[in-house]
Amino acid sequence: MRFSPLPGSLTPGPALLLLAIALIGLAFTACEGGEPTSPAAGNNSDAERYSLQGKIAIDGSSTVFPITEAVAEEFGILTRRKVRITVGVSGTGGGFQKFCNGETNISDASRPIKASEAELCAQRGIEFVEIPVAIDGLTVMVNPENDFVSCVTVAELHQIWGAEAEDQIVRWNQVRPEWPDQPLRLYGPGVDSGTFDYFTETINGQAQSSRGDFTSSEDDNVLVHGIYGDKSSLGYFGYAYFRENREKLKPLQIDGGAGCIGPTEETINGGSYSPLSRPLFIYVSSAALQEPHIKEFIRFYIGPEGWVLVSETGYIPFQEQIYRLISHRVEGGATGSLFGGVNPQSGSVEQVLSANQ
Repeated sequence: MRFSPLPGSLTPGPALLLLAIALIGLAFTACEGGEPTSPAAGNNSDAERYSLQGKIAIDGSSTVFPITEAVAEEFGILTRRKVRITVGVSGTGGGFQKFCNGETNISDASRPIKASEAELCAQRGIEFVEIPVAIDGLTVMVNPENDFVSCVTVAELHQIWGAEAEDQIVRWNQVRPEWPDQPLRLYGPGVDSGTFDYFTETINGQAQSSRGDFTSSEDDNVLVHGIYGDKSSLGYFGYAYFRENREKLKPLQIDGGAGCIGPTEETINGGSYSPLSRPLFIYVSSAALQEPHIKEFIRFYIGPEGWVLVSETGYIPFQEQIYRLISHRVEGGATGSLFGGVNPQSGSVEQVLSANQ
């Protein structure tokens, strides 16, 4: 069964969450004292959550930040602010550095942990549980006044963003002759961003391989304003920030070999928006997962309440059966990375999880 995202006009709030929780309780409560039918149904009641207290430190991806911020806010309400949660944004790479140094309990990541990062964690005695939480589609955008481009191929994106393009591909007509002889100015995430890693690996064949002469920022809002204010612009970042600012930006369709396909909830979730659809992650240390308030926060994040918030923040929830597989890994405390530092397509997540149950 596919979880249907809520309309984008809704905004997170206690009333919506209480309604969702009530409906979910009816759906998943076992009859006459039987076992719950959902792995997440064993979560604590609201009354038990009120007794939780402690601190949770989170840092990492700017792409995952809106989801984690929304989950932290709603979980804070349910625990009557006795659980204090801080959420930072230092990029996926910067977040893993803090995580492996023991400075944070949870790390937001828009790509799987790299082998070198996992090794650093191992050296510091940090074991972790890898948790896919949502689906995103990297969105390539231009200024809304751009009237000559609506679709680009993966090859053209490589021509624009490859390391060899630096100081060479600087005008639109160099990419496609029928495009105007106008400056081409680029905007993208910083080098510590998992989005940068995913895009460069997918488009240029190697993570971190990119031209350097573009405006970069770990703050996606800076990129939004840059593209919106520059008629010659082209840039990329996560789908949620595009959806939040759709009136300021023009998304491009991507031709990955099967024709021009634009980013929508349907194309990203269904895998046809290829190759730029991807899963998003959080990582929690095994030691932190033993703390009741952190364990319950993770359950809340990947439970039905979290599905609502994933949708409200502009991302796409996994199908319900995938969250069940994720919940089994969390409850079992399975450590390490299943994805081995490889950037997976969103459609492969269920296959990977199923093979490792």
